[in-house]
Amino acid sequence: MKVIRDPIHGYIELDDVALSLVDTPAMQRLRRIRQLGLTSFVYPGANHTRFEHSLGTYHLANSLAGRIDDTTGRLELRVAALLHDIGHGPLSHVTENVIKRHTGRSHEDVFHLLREDQDLGEIFDENSLDISRVASHIKGETNLGAALNSEIDVDRMDYLVRDAHYTGVPLSVDLVRLIHEMRFLDGKLVINSGGIRAAESLLLSRFMMHPTVYYHHVTRIAEAMCVRAVERMIEDGFDAKKLSVMDDQDLFVQMHSYPGYPSEIAERLRDRRLFKRATYVGFDAVSKGVLKHRNKIRRIEAELASDLGIDPEYILIDIPKPPDIVETGANIMVDQQLRRLHEVSHLVAAIGHAQQDNWRMGVYTPAEHRDAVRRAANGFFGVKKHKQFRLDELIT
Repeated sequence: MKVIRDPIHGYIELDDVALSLVDTPAMQRLRRIRQLGLTSFVYPGANHTRFEHSLGTYHLANSLAGRIDDTTGRLELRVAALLHDIGHGPLSHVTENVIKRHTGRSHEDVFHLLREDQDLGEIFDENSLDISRVASHIKGETNLGAALNSEIDVDRMDYLVRDAHYTGVPLSVDLVRLIHEMRFLDGKLVINSGGIRAAESLLLSRFMMHPTVYYHHVTRIAEAMCVRAVERMIEDGFDAKKLSVMDDQDLFVQMHSYPGYPSEIAERLRDRRLFKRATYVGFDAVSKGVLKHRNKIRRIEAELASDLGIDPEYILIDIPKPPDIVETGANIMVDQQLRRLHEVSHLVAAIGHAQQDNWRMGVYTPAEHRDAVRRAANGFFGVKKHKQFRLDELIT
């Protein structure tokens, strides 16, 4: 048994199995992958890693494991919680879509990593752990897996509080209360009615973190630049499958090694010389019909660039998916009846609707092209003039 001091949860106790897993290269790689990717461009303190988050998720899962009668199930849940992020590529979610597009796997698809890693395999054999079951827990495909991958799970609980702490966003979520009110019922993870207020605070925190941290325009610009540079590397012969085992520094070394656009973007990111917003609007300025363009962004970039005489890689269009707070559908036990959280909480229902206001479409380009790109993009997407003043558009 070893005790680790954590700024979020206090002391985290690791048993012998957890200690052996922590010492593997697969887990140690997570020390070199930032939890929030390039968010430190906005919040300088946001340099925490997937390793810290994995320890925190393990701690919460260990607390929840007391609700499980099966000894093997408790061990599998703790192991799955500790290893749930080993499938992340460099800069966490920044490279995830690129990796999935070229490998067909998301960061939750870890079966092949567990099966092929000799160090992890030995630990699994020594402790009679089933690789396929642990991998299924991580994907949320089992009853126990709901604790790690469902509407409200220990993964989300840790990263929301941890991300708020390191970005300095003042949030308050009673995780101890929430864990205390969670239990497994007929294969589902449910929250007793006594945990509704704690669940509401978690969702309110998610709602506040979305525009201020996760979708801050500076972060979106930096991520769009990085993704486009990685795509160019792949076009120039880089093996996308290698991304799955790289860390942040490995990625930037590779970007620097590719002449032209990738190395230029690597230097821009190094010196924080980012593209600027040519257009940045919500659903009040463009209809939801703009979402139909999400699958042809590169073609639109090329068309706009051709009309303006600009290299298409210097026009980056960012059309996110519509915001969705899946936590509103969490199972709540009220008067012996299973209900959805948004059905028993007016606050949660309101948050679900208000989240649409957080959505933004962005078009980014170097400063010297901003005015020309703005006119072209606004014309193409039919952007209407703002009807009201938005404070968040001034926040840098």
